[in-house]
Amino acid sequence: MGWLSRQFSKICDLGLWHMRSGKREGTPVMSASYEKRILRVLSYIHDNPAGDLSLDQLADVAAMSRFHWHRVFHAVTGETCAQAVRRIRLHRAASALVLTPEPVERISWSVGYPNVSSFSRAFTEAYGASPVAFRKAGQHLPSRPDLKIGDYPMYPVTTRSDPARRLIGLPHLGSYHTIGTKFEAFGALCQTRGLWPQMGPAAAIYYDNPEAVPEAQLRSFAGAEFFGEELPEGMEERSLAGGQIAVLTYKGPYAGISAAYHSLYGNWLPTSGEEPAEAPCYELYLNNPREVAPDELLTEICLPLK
Repeated sequence: MGWLSRQFSKICDLGLWHMRSGKREGTPVMSASYEKRILRVLSYIHDNPAGDLSLDQLADVAAMSRFHWHRVFHAVTGETCAQAVRRIRLHRAASALVLTPEPVERISWSVGYPNVSSFSRAFTEAYGASPVAFRKAGQHLPSRPDLKIGDYPMYPVTTRSDPARRLIGLPHLGSYHTIGTKFEAFGALCQTRGLWPQMGPAAAIYYDNPEAVPEAQLRSFAGAEFFGEELPEGMEERSLAGGQIAVLTYKGPYAGISAAYHSLYGNWLPTSGEEPAEAPCYELYLNNPREVAPDELLTEICLPLK
């Protein structure tokens, strides 16, 4: 798989970074004990998509009674445990369908659906296409060195001058495909600490070329624009310099976003007369994957220009 496909199709599981449907001005800050329980359970779901993710098991991970854990998780995230598990599993499946040649049956098993028919029904309900059809649509852009300008799908690209942005969030080290674990943790921290009123759009930065840097050393950052003053404990800060940027607005599931990057670099940039700056691309997420269907997700892919 080509560098752009591998770098920018990490997608998967960006779900809980946008828990804004539950935000309120003056939201009380949750105690560190409950915050740790939420983070522990979210990490467990990501690390064990094919494992036992029943309410009883997740309550055990949280070290809380089943009855009370269900209420705490739902109140904080706006989702039931079952809804969160289903969403994360299907995002993982969508990524695998586009990024790997694994048989649908194996992908189904890998995300906790031993019955392929049940997996297909759940996936079709969430994504509006069967796993086979989704894979076919996502693989219309094979990674081939002989592709020429014009062979790539066309997406609208505009240029604009953006202000500098101050981001807060969590660094991620390792495969870009697993950055969703940090978005989940970041969203939980923002919710439990009542930070959403001080936040702008969610954002991600990808620093390294996966073909030149070992997977275990790939650096990325999951967070959001921040308008507060004091850096929240446990988070880190990054700056986007601002200035002239090219913006490709991609509409659709995160699993198909690599095609948009191919279009930006393969169609627009060579014919634009522009030169990219010595700065990484970043993405701004304009809506909430927990509130809209995958086909309605909007992502701005931002390429800094000289």
